[in-house]
Amino acid sequence: MSLPSTLLRPLAASVLLVVAGCGVSSSPETTVAPPPAQTELKSSVQPEAVMADSAMAKRSALAAPIARFAPMPASESYPQGYRDEQREQYAKLADNPIHSVAETPVSTFSADVDTGAYANVRRLLNQGRLPPEGAVRLEEMVNYFPYDYALPSDGSPFGVTTELAASPWNPHTRLLRIGIKASDRAVAELAPANLVFLVDVSGSMDRREGLPMVKSTLKLLVDQLREQDRVSLVVYAGESRVVLEPTSGREKAKIRTAIEQLTAGGSTAGASGIELAYQMAQQAFIPKGINRILLATDGDFNVGVSDFDSLKQMAVDKRKTGISLTTLGFGVDNYNEHLMEQLADAGDGNYAYIDNLREARKVLVDQLGSTLAVVAKNVKLQVEFNPAQVSEYRLLGYENRTLKREDFSNDKVDAGEVGAGHTVTALYEIVPTGEKGWLEPLRYGKSEKVVAAKDGELAMLRVRYQQPEGGKSLLIERPIANQLAPASEDLRFAAAVAAFSQQLKDARYTGDFRLKDTETLARGARGEDRFGLRNEFVQLVELAQSLRASTASNAMPTERRIE
Repeated sequence: MSLPSTLLRPLAASVLLVVAGCGVSSSPETTVAPPPAQTELKSSVQPEAVMADSAMAKRSALAAPIARFAPMPASESYPQGYRDEQREQYAKLADNPIHSVAETPVSTFSADVDTGAYANVRRLLNQGRLPPEGAVRLEEMVNYFPYDYALPSDGSPFGVTTELAASPWNPHTRLLRIGIKASDRAVAELAPANLVFLVDVSGSMDRREGLPMVKSTLKLLVDQLREQDRVSLVVYAGESRVVLEPTSGREKAKIRTAIEQLTAGGSTAGASGIELAYQMAQQAFIPKGINRILLATDGDFNVGVSDFDSLKQMAVDKRKTGISLTTLGFGVDNYNEHLMEQLADAGDGNYAYIDNLREARKVLVDQLGSTLAVVAKNVKLQVEFNPAQVSEYRLLGYENRTLKREDFSNDKVDAGEVGAGHTVTALYEIVPTGEKGWLEPLRYGKSEKVVAAKDGELAMLRVRYQQPEGGKSLLIERPIANQLAPASEDLRFAAAVAAFSQQLKDARYTGDFRLKDTETLARGARGEDRFGLRNEFVQLVELAQSLRASTASNAMPTERRIE
């Protein structure tokens, strides 16, 4: 993913008209009523922290436009101490299994450009807490960083890079890196944008990590709106309302006024807010333009639709009309990462977590083109391993993005979107034929000869995608040569991030490779590091090492010890 801010100026302010947080007022003196009855979301999420079940009684409001949004009365807020509880929610996904090439030679998964897990893990570590396992998504950690991949040269929307090197944590295995780099695009060249900023102004926004942070960021970005862009502002707390009707980007003073008047308070009718935002997006719809809702919240909806699957289905249905949904996560203590990530996937958008102003600028200024402009949709990757060269493999990360083999050629099966300038990195750990693997050999296993002409191929990579406007999918095929070479700087760093991600979980595959080894590996692969992202990662690894001893003796329910 490219980061130069000079290419991504004109639309940035628009995006950050999004605000986050939900829950409770920050005023400790406020007398409040007990919370409403809560029901469990119908989803696969499993709590890894002490969390309150999300619950909501159906409530939708189509309110008239207003000049300002006042906070909800204290009677609709939560009791004191609500946000002091550790109630964060993550989906607990089992690691991808080990596969025998003789039995399962083909691996298929969807592209994923989300990076929210890295920023969230960074937030937790900086708070002095080791993250719960569910908060660690390896692919989002690895994809957070830019890599020097080749750009497309054949007219396709992205270039493809592969690399094979020895694994740093297992002498018997190798790492196969697959990289996709989309062609970048100056924001000035983008189609006109119809952006609806859906702002959560519920009580928990009244904290440093919420509304004040976002408003400060907005002041830096307003001047970057283009005249041809349309901006709407919808807010929700106990009910949803339109604060700003579709407004041209040239009316910057009006937009600033709307931002300044936002205040926080009340419960969180997130579902009705999403419904109203889609209505506003449809009202100002731009044919052949960018039509996108940007939702910023902590995802702890407590009033309205109680069925998580219904929220996802709403996003699925609306994306068919040409309106996409991007989620921006804010907040602490009650953050629902599972909802944020899944809503973005369902809405043909991407998910990011904003833990500081620097991250807000990275996502919403430096990478604005990537956030808004889709260059390829339904991007799927498939790797067929050659049994003459590889005996076993495992895909690192992408646990909730794996697809059936037959899904690869089925254009009706949804997959990930890739924006302008985005990079996608996938790592496989493979066992060369003849080396010691993870699986016990079969007594009656088959041994088939492979055509000699294919002996030089490690695998065949296939990438299938659709143009942004849809239509029949296109196919890219690229044989991967069995050429082992010293790992590049980029691969060494990506391997360090992958090792760290595994070490933050159960480290079942990294053996004797410790956090100190990860630090050393990453430190030696920082390279030019123009934006300081790699150096920051090294510091996070150091921080995790220092937290291990203290956390081991006095761990909170949301924390896990790194073995």
